[in-house]
Amino acid sequence: MPTYTPPTTPATRVDDAAMRDTLSRFCTGVAVITAIQPDGRPAGMAVQSFSSVSLDPPLVCFCPAGTSTTWPKINAAGRFAVNVLAADQQELCRQFAVTGGDKFTGVDWRSGVNGAPLLPAALATIECEVADVLPGGDHLIALGRVTALTPPERLRETDPLLYFRRTYGRVAPSSSAAPAASAASAATISSKSASIASARSRSEA
Repeated sequence: MPTYTPPTTPATRVDDAAMRDTLSRFCTGVAVITAIQPDGRPAGMAVQSFSSVSLDPPLVCFCPAGTSTTWPKINAAGRFAVNVLAADQQELCRQFAVTGGDKFTGVDWRSGVNGAPLLPAALATIECEVADVLPGGDHLIALGRVTALTPPERLRETDPLLYFRRTYGRVAPSSSAAPAASAASAATISSKSASIASARSRSEA
């Protein structure tokens, strides 16, 4: 099997602002990661860097910032829940995107199978155990082994909350009069006017 040989010449420095601007063109969903700390208090953080990893074993991942104050609390819990947000949960997302304070103030939640908070009206929930934590530059790569999922009959059938160019958005079907040139033209991003100043792209509070 071929092996990777590191380049012998230094990598070209990529401008931070240019990288943020370029990667902001990649539209993502939004999720809130929740857990119960060892002292019994809930902890949570909004993330855009969530992804499925593997079916066998069932793994997912997200990437908290190395400076995150919430991630150590979730890691200490050893288990967490991923709450996939719907388009009508923009304000809830903002609440979990800030740094510090009690993010659960005024938030209804129930305990999942693993004890982690499950948020009401989420599109879906994914309960996990922390499987591994890997270095990822100025972020960490948190791997979770899936232990429970929202039952199929309880999955919410509505639009997801999206994040595109540092702004919330939602899926909007194109006009029936518009030519259906491709699958990509079947949906557009209808951006909201409010920008998330406190939720940095690919970094979580």
